[in-house]
Amino acid sequence: MGLFSAKSKPKKTSALASSLQSEKIKSDIILSAIDDCVVYIDTSGVIYLFNPAASKLTGWLSGEAIGVDYRSVITLIDEKGVPIANDLHPFTVVLMQKTPIRSDNAIIKNRNGASISIDMTVSPLFDANEQLQGAVSVIRDVTEQRRAEKQRAEFISTASHEMRTPVAAIEGYLALALNDKVSKIDDKARSFLTKAHESTQHLGKLFQDLLTSAKAEDGRLTSHPIAVEMSEFVEKLTQDLKFVAEKKNLQLECTIGSPSGFTDASKVIKPLYYVQADPDRLREVITNLFDNAVKYTETGKITISLSGDDKVVQFRIRDTGPGIPIEDQPHLFQKFYRVDNSATRTIGGTGLGLFITKKIIELYSGRIWVESTPGLGSTFIINLPRITSERARQLQKEEDSRPAGSVYTQNTAPSNTGVIQ
Repeated sequence: MGLFSAKSKPKKTSALASSLQSEKIKSDIILSAIDDCVVYIDTSGVIYLFNPAASKLTGWLSGEAIGVDYRSVITLIDEKGVPIANDLHPFTVVLMQKTPIRSDNAIIKNRNGASISIDMTVSPLFDANEQLQGAVSVIRDVTEQRRAEKQRAEFISTASHEMRTPVAAIEGYLALALNDKVSKIDDKARSFLTKAHESTQHLGKLFQDLLTSAKAEDGRLTSHPIAVEMSEFVEKLTQDLKFVAEKKNLQLECTIGSPSGFTDASKVIKPLYYVQADPDRLREVITNLFDNAVKYTETGKITISLSGDDKVVQFRIRDTGPGIPIEDQPHLFQKFYRVDNSATRTIGGTGLGLFITKKIIELYSGRIWVESTPGLGSTFIINLPRITSERARQLQKEEDSRPAGSVYTQNTAPSNTGVIQ
């Protein structure tokens, strides 16, 4: 029996080795066949896997790239051709945060000096003991797609701009017609004119959203980022929004740096949550999310909360509405996408609000997503990079020293899109 075991063991080992070799060959064939670039790095940033598509995109042969630091091979630049800082590189962020991220507006500069628009997803890899082993990225060339999108955006922008003027004139004349001091009309005519005025306002909002979305897509969205203390900002904004909720008999709760449901502000020491962003854009984002929550919530309350850690400031707005079907949640932030149900058909809308909101948050290296259970309400969550009080004071000094009337815009901010658990 012992001799039989000794003789059969090498056969089993040989079979295992053959099986492993076969699996490796299959993996190599798959990686070679797909059009997307696949790059794997270890925790020190050294490239260990580099498929043929990656070679074609970057200009680096597989044999040259493997064993080299990813910073030398995957060189990312902004729209002006300026190299992306190392701490903002998706690989660096994933290795630091240990959470997957996606960049759908990145540009890679290949070995030949060409700039290529890419869609880049990076995910951390862990072993059986949950220890980080490295990160893998899937990169796709989207140059043609971006070019087509830019052309569409330019058309929408031009058309929206041209149509806003006559619509504004129509709205103005209708408003004059409804003014008792200007004209005298009977109740029936007033009813018709009121409906026409409301429809014209809706049309004007549609053109404005179209124009804003076009600007957001091609980088023309005006932004004046300064140091914003979010605790004070959210408290003041909540007071302004309170009447809108009360008008629909909804409760509005605001919690800052405290557990959900703890509302005694006198017993809470509110931390200073600084971010670098345009307060007008932040107000636009929060107001849009709040308006959506009120529209789709018939009874109950809206809860606005703010919390954070040393890297991230997190804003949440939760409603007790009908919730969002699971199949619709991945598409909510797409342009013109609307959940198809009786509520959306009754309330109406452009389908651009959440798309614009996402673009604004991404302008400040933030992240927005939704958590929802049908029948139990929805929670929209925003993560923004937190800056220190010292950095906030520095930005305030720079703002105070800037000449009056000067225009300052910035499209990037310190990146940290991690999720507070």
